[in-house]
Amino acid sequence: MSTASKIDVSSAYAHALGLTIVGEENGAPILAADFAEHLEGRPTVLHGGAIAGILEAAGYAALHCQLGRLGRTPRLKPVNITVQFLRTGQSIRTQAIARITRLGRRNANIAVEAWQASRDKPIATAVMNILMAEKDSGENTGDTA
Repeated sequence: MSTASKIDVSSAYAHALGLTIVGEENGAPILAADFAEHLEGRPTVLHGGAIAGILEAAGYAALHCQLGRLGRTPRLKPVNITVQFLRTGQSIRTQAIARITRLGRRNANIAVEAWQASRDKPIATAVMNILMAEKDSGENTGDTA
């Protein structure tokens, strides 16, 4: 079984979006969410927040896959997530995949794309910058606890 197929998409947020893993490409899972009424913004249009959530989940899923292959389990904290909405999300299945553009010791940069009918016509893209703090390192990452 591949690492991508083992990624947990059972969080409450992923469950609310209806996310499932439908494939894998270059070690990264392809996530999909079927359109549902609770994801609707305007009538028959996918809500922008749902699109952003799908992109974010795909980014974290790809990062977890890569870190798992490296035997790393750091705490992940978003530094910045920027979403570019390119097309209106229609009332059909949405898929997303991420590509890690840089993976360092403390930071990861991720590019994500979401599409519906055609992968050649993405509905949105995102760039994610993630801080990674090793759980046993004791490094100061802004936690006050």
